Amino acid sequence: MEVSTTAACPVHSGGSPDAPSDETRAFSGRPRAEAGANTGILLVNHGSKSDAWRNLLLDVHREVGDELLAIPEVGAVRTAFMEYTEPSIASQLRAFDEAGFERVIVIPLLLTVSDHSFDDIPAICGRSDDAAKIAELKAEKIEIYPARAELDFAPLIDFSGLVQRNVARRFRAITGRRAEDGSDQRYGLVLVGYGSAEFDDEWNRFFREIRNSVEIELGIAYTAHAWCGHLVNYSREPTMDAVESLLQKVDRVVVIPVFVAYDPMFQEKIIGRAVERCRASERVLYRRDSILPDPEVGRWVVDIATRMVCSRTLSR
Repeated sequence: MEVSTTAACPVHSGGSPDAPSDETRAFSGRPRAEAGANTGILLVNHGSKSDAWRNLLLDVHREVGDELLAIPEVGAVRTAFMEYTEPSIASQLRAFDEAGFERVIVIPLLLTVSDHSFDDIPAICGRSDDAAKIAELKAEKIEIYPARAELDFAPLIDFSGLVQRNVARRFRAITGRRAEDGSDQRYGLVLVGYGSAEFDDEWNRFFREIRNSVEIELGIAYTAHAWCGHLVNYSREPTMDAVESLLQKVDRVVVIPVFVAYDPMFQEKIIGRAVERCRASERVLYRRDSILPDPEVGRWVVDIATRMVCSRTLSR
């Protein structure tokens, strides 16, 4: 093979036995609300059984916790996993209530609109009367907690344009090309994401926007995207089809997984093996990485939290 498709993924191994627990790392700030500091910030993510996945999200909290606490009125920062593991959204909202926080800014670290952002998270927070969704969450043993605190929900990551910049950076990292090198029509790009049945139009639009942006930024002519989640029954075929269609047009295809964090289920077993099984895998460049780690994610969290706190202050 001329180009390796198995570059190391920059993720943590899961920590040492003496490392702080997820619950400990998912909280920073004052144990109780104080006068002038009665706003809490809750960083919400999907959750995963993968230690590597969770650590990348907990690292975001660690990186921005002090900056968030420096925002006027903010007294505590917590991280919650929507499913699979503690601390859950319900347990963290309960902790805010018990500590006397009057307002919580919920910042979902999710890519774009989905049933999780549109339906699940509001229902878990007690802000939905959708009986079917509530029954579904209870069947999945996801606790619902109607928070007493006032909740404000932040926009999703796609609001910031961050993903487009992240993809361009990762493309350059894997090809070794710099911005000043200009266009190189030998390369094509395949983006692989989870996908959404309920919000298929929105997900396709989001991925087309990423492709249009990076085509201009990178000076490439051929891009495609594919899904690898439940929408396609976790099949490798869509990824393989997208890669092989571009191999008919370009010399090299770069495959980039558009996931917030690294999970071996997707980056290894589905996307990685799809790349390996392509008929010309020696012409495919792939790293089993994710959007994180990226300092711009932390900067976006601080920026959106600051704006939401300030807008509330100015509206009084």
